[in-house]
Amino acid sequence: MRRLLLGLLLSATMLTAPAAFAETPANTLVVAKNIDDIVTMDPAEIYELSNSEVAVNVYDRLMGLEIGDMSTVVPKAAESYSVSEDGKTFTFKLKPGLKFHSGNPLTAEDVEFSLERVILLNLTPAYLFQGLGWNQDNVKDMVRAVDPLTLEFTVADKYAPTYVLNLMSTVTSSIVDKKEALAHEKDGDLGHDWLKTNSAGSGAYKMRAWKANESVVMEANPDFRLGAPKTERVIIRHIPEGSAQRLLIEKGDVDIARNLTPDQIKGIEGNADLKVETFPKATVYYLGLSQKIEPLKNPKVQEALRWLIDYQGMSETFLKGQMQVHQAFWPAGFFGSLEDNPYKLDVAKAKALLAEAGYPDGFEIQLEIANTQPYSAIAQSIQSTFAEAGIKVKINASEVKQALTKYRAREHEMIYMYWGPDYLDPNANADSFANNPDNSDASPSKPLAWRNSWDIPEITAETRAALQESDTDKRRQMYLDLQSKLQKSGPFINMFQESEQTVLRNNVEGFFSGPNADLVFYYEVTK
Repeated sequence: MRRLLLGLLLSATMLTAPAAFAETPANTLVVAKNIDDIVTMDPAEIYELSNSEVAVNVYDRLMGLEIGDMSTVVPKAAESYSVSEDGKTFTFKLKPGLKFHSGNPLTAEDVEFSLERVILLNLTPAYLFQGLGWNQDNVKDMVRAVDPLTLEFTVADKYAPTYVLNLMSTVTSSIVDKKEALAHEKDGDLGHDWLKTNSAGSGAYKMRAWKANESVVMEANPDFRLGAPKTERVIIRHIPEGSAQRLLIEKGDVDIARNLTPDQIKGIEGNADLKVETFPKATVYYLGLSQKIEPLKNPKVQEALRWLIDYQGMSETFLKGQMQVHQAFWPAGFFGSLEDNPYKLDVAKAKALLAEAGYPDGFEIQLEIANTQPYSAIAQSIQSTFAEAGIKVKINASEVKQALTKYRAREHEMIYMYWGPDYLDPNANADSFANNPDNSDASPSKPLAWRNSWDIPEITAETRAALQESDTDKRRQMYLDLQSKLQKSGPFINMFQESEQTVLRNNVEGFFSGPNADLVFYYEVTK
């Protein structure tokens, strides 16, 4: 009977319309979510939100944040760590007895392999570790398994230890089963092709299947470091539209709905079968301006656009409860946050700035967005208010992964996009918004500043200096200064910070969604 129920449920995940049954199995959590941003499941390549969420449940890391405390990075697969007096050598002792889903023991050799393959594959997230001075020529010397339970690595410079430990808590630092990955290696790819659609972790869940734009299926790992998960199976169904998610959760066909709009959430008020939980997030949403496009290079145009957005109007209507106005690259509520929001819609001021810039009649521009809500409504608002100053915006809507592909190739003009920090230190965002050491097309490092073709040697130097500052108060002020500078000019118009409103069936307990996408945990969920 259990296999029959699973078969029926898996069949249901192949649909994006409501399923026929009205209750999910007791041992299975079914989640409705828009997951069209997933392009890979290899942690050495993951750089989107939905697959980051899967990764934290499938892979373990040396360090990380645990449910209940989102302020302190603690050992996870590591048992302890130490830092040399010169601050350049980090030594980790692993917890004994850890196992991968395959049954293979988790050893320092697996951690060595996992960190090294990020650099050797040199995919998008590699820049995180390149910041430690690691490259394809030296990484095998700088990262070493000393014995089965001891890993040691060196970094090129002295950094605040919290920065390095935070890097060991990212999706990119996920510990991959070396034997399992290499058993599926093709042409020296370190198992990359296989890991794009499979998993080799030791986390709370094993990924059983991922079908693009359909579903992700995870099954509990009884040998998980913190004990067996309380729910045997998690199925995340790709349901892009909030209206479909609302219907499914009202009928009981799903247990959690993650993407309802404020109006849809208001519409379920009074339903005794449902509850709404709000989780503050660190994700920021911004408008990116390609510096390849002539008008967008002009500082006065950049300032004018900042005055042509109805931040407050959007946040108080169709974004109410889910987006707060936030006009800095580092989210509010954390160390080094700039929480001043000086811009509001002021068409007259914007038109005067455009005239000074030589564009009294505006110009035409294309805007890339995701083809779901609230992106469409936000784009339409931008299109409307920009038009008041003569700027004609053509909206190009596509799936998130298609928009990201265009963005990463620097083929956009304007783009409305999100950014979630890889770790909760201001360098996580400064390293991408305010850092671009090589603006050439062949650059090995491709942060957001690079994607927008923003050549900023002086600001890059300031970002580097803030990273290396050991005095806490001075470091905080350096990040405040950086945010203030980028708030006033440059290709990033930061607009909002997210709060996630999640709708759950009343029998669901223990779901936890932290400030980052890779801090969404399922192992405590009960029904």
